[in-house]
Amino acid sequence: MRIRISTVVALAATIALTGTASVSGATAAVAGTHPTTKPTVVLVHGAFADSSSWSGVVERLQQRGYPVVAAANPLRGLSSDAAYVRTVINSVPGPIVLAGHSYGGAVMTNAAAGDPDVKALVYIAAFAPDRGESALELSGKFPGSTLGDTLAPVPLGDGTTDLAIRQDLFRQQFAADVSPKQAALMAVTQRPIRDAALSEGSGAPAWKTIPSWFLVAGADRNIPVAAQRWMADRAGSRATIEIRKASHAVGVSNPRPVADLIVRAATAR
Repeated sequence: MRIRISTVVALAATIALTGTASVSGATAAVAGTHPTTKPTVVLVHGAFADSSSWSGVVERLQQRGYPVVAAANPLRGLSSDAAYVRTVINSVPGPIVLAGHSYGGAVMTNAAAGDPDVKALVYIAAFAPDRGESALELSGKFPGSTLGDTLAPVPLGDGTTDLAIRQDLFRQQFAADVSPKQAALMAVTQRPIRDAALSEGSGAPAWKTIPSWFLVAGADRNIPVAAQRWMADRAGSRATIEIRKASHAVGVSNPRPVADLIVRAATAR
């Protein structure tokens, strides 16, 4: 059972006034104050991005009345990143729709496993690994990724390396359909990913038990388009849409269809 922090506050107030309390009563009081019939959408960004990459999607979801949480993906290691995102999920009451972009798809695949409150998974140009598979393995399964040649490695001193996309190559690699001004800002504010995160094998995949929806970015230079289609088919995607000219940064360049797909998953029966 998940209880809001505000519920705990309400419970404490009840104890102070009456000397007795009922968790169910306090929960009902808070729920009555903040009624909602829609699931919370939890967004998980991927490598070379941050939570602001979801801004256009968040705006459109909020306009439709959806509560939204954009998790700050640590980008340090698949299992540890999933453990962190799981704490974010556990802090959210009620049903949840998870949406992940790029490496964020692998993270949510692990974070949602076994969670009965997660009702849908939405993969946005994202990895959907099976047990033991890594993002690196999946990106090399089909030809088409040009990411490796654009990376600037920074040794971390522990035998691992941080990876970022060179700023001068960022737009053409990651965000070719984003304006030059916005892509330049994204290049500067990108968050690097530890190489070990990309090579770590996945645990049990949530998509085997939770319904999934996929958006394929048709001009993606990070994750081959064929790989995205293959993962969607393997997962038994309820619906797969493809935006033919979309770059890997499809959530930035095409926030409306991304939000539309998330709402489609949220309202599915």
